[in-house]
Amino acid sequence: MKRSLIFIILIALMSCKSTQNAPSADEIDIANFSNATIIGAHMNFLASDALKGRDTGSEGIDRAASYLIKNLEANKIGSYYNAYQDSLSNYQTPAYNIVGVLQGNDPSLKNEVVLVGAHYDHIGILSAQNGDSIANGANDNATGTATVLELARYFAKANVNKRTMIFAFFSAEEKGLKGSAHLAKKMKAEGVDLYAALNFEMTGVPMTDKDYLVYATGFNMSNVAAVSNEYAGEKIVGFLPTAEGYNLFKRSDNYPFYEVFKIPAHTFSTFDFTNFDHYHKVGDEATIMDFTHMAQVVNKMIPVVQGITNAEIKEIVLN
Repeated sequence: MKRSLIFIILIALMSCKSTQNAPSADEIDIANFSNATIIGAHMNFLASDALKGRDTGSEGIDRAASYLIKNLEANKIGSYYNAYQDSLSNYQTPAYNIVGVLQGNDPSLKNEVVLVGAHYDHIGILSAQNGDSIANGANDNATGTATVLELARYFAKANVNKRTMIFAFFSAEEKGLKGSAHLAKKMKAEGVDLYAALNFEMTGVPMTDKDYLVYATGFNMSNVAAVSNEYAGEKIVGFLPTAEGYNLFKRSDNYPFYEVFKIPAHTFSTFDFTNFDHYHKVGDEATIMDFTHMAQVVNKMIPVVQGITNAEIKEIVLN
């Protein structure tokens, strides 16, 4: 009995010490929050051959989904629905998004939602080239997935979000934006007050000869770049003419949220059509991604996402 009592007291003291040592938001070094080691761990799993290209409905994407859920659970980010898996209603075979939530801490603003998302599926197996048939999907879109995992980890640790934050990992993007279309329609039917959708795709390699870090698709659809750069304290979000030329605004998971909610919804990317030659090819491997650059994207975007999430009024508006 005496030993049991001592053990209970010891656990209680350790718990108190852990609580006392937990960093406040002001103590988190945002500039160095994420790093190449953490990013590399995510990337080396999500883009590994073992996942066989994460095709929607495959065993490989199921393994990726389990990895995402474990990370959300480890960071004490709850499931938005009864389970993290949200089955798609618009796809012929079983497939699901992974959706987590951090409730806002402001009595009024918590009823508004900021969605941070990325698609975690890819295209699976292709015809073999030099003995390799796995389209690993490192840049497309293990990079965006890793970015959202890191943003979720920050906000879970900082506990500063006034608005409620949804962290969504979409399936079936490669099948026609099915995962995001499903979630947008479902959230609209539920009466969710969605302020903005911030999507991340293909952030694995830096652009060159640009005076900004990332570009926003649909740049002229809202004032998102100006607001983002104000929160960042520097110009990190810019305009890529090629993205407008290819109408990338309608080609990623931001678009269904714009279409359904008519809100600011943008994708942030660093793929500029000159810095990556392996789109939808077997050469899209984690080994050619720049993990240091990816960590910089996370760290530079933290003040942006935090500013948007905590603004007293909805500062991002459609043009």
